[in-house]
Amino acid sequence: MTLHIPAGRLTLSTALVLVGAILIAGFLAGSGCKSQTAIAAQYHCPMHPTYVADRPGDCPICGMRLVPVQPAPPDEIAPAEAAGVPGMATITVGAEEMRLAGVMTATAERGPFTRTVRAVGIVKADETRVRRVQTRVGGYVERLQANFIGQLIRQGDPVLGIYSPELLASQEEFLRARETAERFATSALPEVRRGGEDLLAAARQRLELFAVPESFIAHLEQTGRAERVVTLTAAVSGYITAKDVLIGQRVEPGMDLFTITDLSTVWVEAAFHEFEVPAVKVGAAATLTLPYDPSLKLEGRVAYIHPYLNADTRTLPARFDVSNPGTALKPDMYVDVELRIDQGEQVTVPADAVMDTGEGQIVFVAGANGEFTPRQVIAGARANGRAVILAGLASRERVAVKANFLLDSESRLRASIAGATSPDTSFASEHQHAGGGR
Repeated sequence: MTLHIPAGRLTLSTALVLVGAILIAGFLAGSGCKSQTAIAAQYHCPMHPTYVADRPGDCPICGMRLVPVQPAPPDEIAPAEAAGVPGMATITVGAEEMRLAGVMTATAERGPFTRTVRAVGIVKADETRVRRVQTRVGGYVERLQANFIGQLIRQGDPVLGIYSPELLASQEEFLRARETAERFATSALPEVRRGGEDLLAAARQRLELFAVPESFIAHLEQTGRAERVVTLTAAVSGYITAKDVLIGQRVEPGMDLFTITDLSTVWVEAAFHEFEVPAVKVGAAATLTLPYDPSLKLEGRVAYIHPYLNADTRTLPARFDVSNPGTALKPDMYVDVELRIDQGEQVTVPADAVMDTGEGQIVFVAGANGEFTPRQVIAGARANGRAVILAGLASRERVAVKANFLLDSESRLRASIAGATSPDTSFASEHQHAGGGR
């Protein structure tokens, strides 16, 4: 373009305007040419797209041959807003590039989803199976069959022999009541016969209330002779976990003699983190294993959930009722707890498909002709190598599961290139209006 300026009309202000216009035009033209030249001359590594060079060569990271960057025209590059993820763009990956980069895809599937929550549990004795052995009469311990803590006692086994004047008198009373009942049994009066029977029943009940075993009463009836020492038996089976009596010791009514604990069923108390609390429900099934023997697996169910959180550890204790054959689980032993949580039908993808950006999660949705579109999703629980997608993805859509970080780098690079090559007409328009105003 040639400017014709009449001679003698070139003033200082006119000269400054012309020089400014020429500089602006040259800057805009130079910027456009430089951008186009740079794009045409750029090379990058297929395995490390973030590495860009202005000449052919080898990648200094992996040694792969650099390939020319082939940016799509501005109208073919999906802007970040169109992809739904700010700062990222839809990219197209050729078949050869997919093979070299190891890009693979998988289908989002809807189906039943079960997650596993793991915790460490501690074995406790079932408090409902702990029994205190006491005497209901005063006396002296003459024999002691339960001799040490840890001894296994079966129901009906003798535990101690006690001499008690009160028990001896009750035996004599029983024998006399039996003789009286036998004499009254021949009476013609029903009231007399019934009176003898009631007297014998009352004497028998007195012995029973003193916790005298039925076998001892039967022996007393058979022999008709009172025994000086009465043998008391265990009412339940279990292990002696406390012992407070010795031979020759005087005992009083209500005094604790032994504690017998049945370990055929035990409690396992496990603590779950605060974010896991909604998944813990009464009745949920769990598998328990021993750290030293993973081959031994026991089944249990959540029987009770504590109503309060542990303020120090920020965990919620829950209790499992576990059958304990062979007493493999012993009190205060540690066990590994795996709680299975059924979350019903869910849309899931391989966990590798979800990328955490710090502000959310994204996946790359595969389209036609090698297109991959970044999409923001809301991911939920993860288990067995799969992640639940709560929002942002439908079943049967395909997502990238391998080389996601390469796709992420290429997507961000493409978005940057798109921003650099997009025509910015606002700057030129502003100067045109400014020039026209002058």
